[in-house]
Amino acid sequence: MAMSDTPQYGLEQARAQLPLIASEAVAGYSSVITRHGKPVAVVVPVDQWREQQARSLQQGGVLALRGTGRGLWPEGAANSVAQLRDEWA
Repeated sequence: MAMSDTPQYGLEQARAQLPLIASEAVAGYSSVITRHGKPVAVVVPVDQWREQQARSLQQGGVLALRGTGRGLWPEGAANSVAQLRDEWA
């Protein structure tokens, strides 16, 4: 469903119609809540939200940082650390 097809509710209207908005979410529909005509929140079915969270974790999160530290340590830093460990052992 495109954003333009998604029902939109102003804050006061959303407050008054929250049971309807929740029922729509249970039925699989999303709703947009606006403030002064601008979208500020989206109510989505919980299954859809969980799927999005899982995708975000797979595509981003900690895994997105993998390899970003390359070049932060100078050449031979591992040897220096190993020598210090040997001294303290």
